[in-house]
Parts: sequence; structure tokens; C-alpha cells
Amino acid sequence: MAGKSSVAAIYFAILGIVTTAFGIADILVTAGTSEFAYGILEIPGDIFRGGWGGVIVLFAGLFYLSGIRNFDDIHQFSKIVMGSILIWIMAGCDIFAMITESIPSWEEETGPWFNTLPDFILAYSPPYAPAVLLLPFSLVVVYYIRKRNQEIER
Repeated sequence: MAGKSSVAAIYFAILGIVTTAFGIADILVTAGTSEFAYGILEIPGDIFRGGWGGVIVLFAGLFYLSGIRNFDDIHQFSKIVMGSILIWIMAGCDIFAMITESIPSWEEETGPWFNTLPDFILAYSPPYAPAVLLLPFSLVVVYYIRKRNQEIER
């Protein structure tokens, strides 16, 4: 069992480092009052998503990093789960914003209020906010929750 928990601890340590770095980057970009985009990553410069969102992503990373020690303990594992929940909240807000921004048409010459299908689909193309990029990696915690529940049932 120790071998599997050490693999999980290493995984969540790496995820914690990356998540903490994204949170710090969010805060720094917001402090610089600009927006940053590189490849598939876009860090918004607004105070709500960049500032408060950066603080939430930073704390998610800190939860990951503080929970990797003694990973088998339920209290430490709950920190990992809490870090993932924070990522899910921020990614959910970012995905919801992406959906709501894709519906209306921003061009006046198109006529109707709704976007055309190609523009609607184009709205979901990269770049993405850090929480959206971290979302699939944070879902690994669901596997460990189910694994822990199966061990308890035995």
C-alpha cells in the first residue's frame, strides 16, 4: 500500500507545485493590470477572475502541498480533496463564463442576437484559464476517493 500512496503523493506534489505557480501567476498578472496569453494558457487581468481567482488557485495549490505528507491519513487526504474542489469551483466558473460568452453575437452586422454556429464553436477554442487547464488533472482525486471508500467497505 505504501508504494501506491507514494505515487499519489508524488502526483499531487507536482500538481500542487503547478497549481501554486498558476495562482501566483494569476495574482502577479492582475497586479500588473494586464492580460497574459501564451499558447493555450490565458491569464485574465481583471480583479475578480485574476485577483480572487488567483488567490483561490493559490490556496488550492497550498492545500495540495500540505496534504501530501502522510497521504493515507484521512485529515491529510481531505486537504487534497479540498484543493481539487477549489479547482473545480474556479474551472466551473471559467467554463460557465465561456458558455455565456459564446451565445451572443458581438458583431452588429450579423443581424441576429445569437452567434452563428462557426463563431459559437470558435468561442471554445484555446486559450484557456489556468483552472480549466488544471481541471482534468484534479479529477484524479475521484479515483482515490472511490479507492478509499472501497477499502472502508471491506
